[in-house]
Amino acid sequence: MPTNTHITGLILAGGRARRMEGQDKGLIPLHGEPMVRHVFERLLPQVDNILINANRNIETYQQYAPVIRDSIADYAGPLAGMLAGLEHIEEGYLLCVPCDSPFIPADLAQRMLSQAKKQASMIAVATDGNRLQPVFVLLHHSLKASLANYLDRGDRKIDLWYAEHDYTQVDFSDQIDAFININSAEELAQVEQQIAKGKPHVTASL
Repeated sequence: MPTNTHITGLILAGGRARRMEGQDKGLIPLHGEPMVRHVFERLLPQVDNILINANRNIETYQQYAPVIRDSIADYAGPLAGMLAGLEHIEEGYLLCVPCDSPFIPADLAQRMLSQAKKQASMIAVATDGNRLQPVFVLLHHSLKASLANYLDRGDRKIDLWYAEHDYTQVDFSDQIDAFININSAEELAQVEQQIAKGKPHVTASL
């Protein structure tokens, strides 16, 4: 297992956000700040540097971190963003998180890396105890060619690419609420209500 433990964080903000009527989810305000800022501030202490994968509103995202675009056209999904991230690192690992999950675990990187090293895995994927959280993933930099080849074949399903490798699942069932994601206006309103009510698992993360 490689010993280089440099971790680059990647915030995935390159999607079309159809359920948000095409709004750029990372820039939608939550508790008075864009969602990407909440994610950025949670991720920053855990990694060596951060990149943002975005395909629009580039200048706005650049206020937080360097922005990388998909190298595959037409919004090819989260795997395209992951490939863009892998194309921009030459060592260590890429830790991917979505821009619409503002309460990511504060120990995400440490636990993902620890389990990956323990299992000698190039891929570590978070699980909330009930289901896999496939866009919360730690990828070794050497996976770039594998992912590029997979996408070149026209494949897009994230779980099928993971299945081509001996990936490990990392259990976060002790903090299931950390994986709340906001995909619609209704979900945004629900989270805002929880914040207003002072729900501990929400307010502690903001």
